[in-house]
Amino acid sequence: MTTFTRYNEDNAPQTAKPLLAATKKAFGFVPNLQGYMAESPELLAGYGALWDLFGKSTLSAHEQQVVYLTNNFENNCHYCMAGHTTLAQMQKMDPAVIDALRDGFELPDPRLEALHQFAKAVVQERGFVGDAAVEQFLAAGFTRQNVLEVILGTATKLLSNYTNHIVHTPLDDFMKGNEWTKPTA
Repeated sequence: MTTFTRYNEDNAPQTAKPLLAATKKAFGFVPNLQGYMAESPELLAGYGALWDLFGKSTLSAHEQQVVYLTNNFENNCHYCMAGHTTLAQMQKMDPAVIDALRDGFELPDPRLEALHQFAKAVVQERGFVGDAAVEQFLAAGFTRQNVLEVILGTATKLLSNYTNHIVHTPLDDFMKGNEWTKPTA
């Protein structure tokens, strides 16, 4: 197994140091994911930019978490599922919604379920969802802008999920109690 280095503000590549400092300022610490991403300052900057942009989307904070948690489930990302479960809990998201997303079940909220199904289709079909899926999503009250914002959230998670798979990112302390293994069918 290839071993990757988890960097901090002291030993990171020079161009990654200010990015890690900004991450620490935002979160109060440097999460393991960003520490590993610092090996490629460009990846770290890209992830941070996409994260910030998705946070400014017209999807609510809970809707953003549905997109993120759906991607984490579909991509089988243990690290991000634990992290976003914690973030969703901090945002006071309905525990039944969080549990359904972690277990791969239908969400109890019809609007969030429509978002979940659309985000799931985007990942599973690699964007080739077809017009019927888009129309069904729009019929649930979402907009064409939201269609494209789901793609933005998916791109954000692609960077983090794939990084975690390759570098074997260990969970951060704040995720304790939200460990996750994808349920088998």
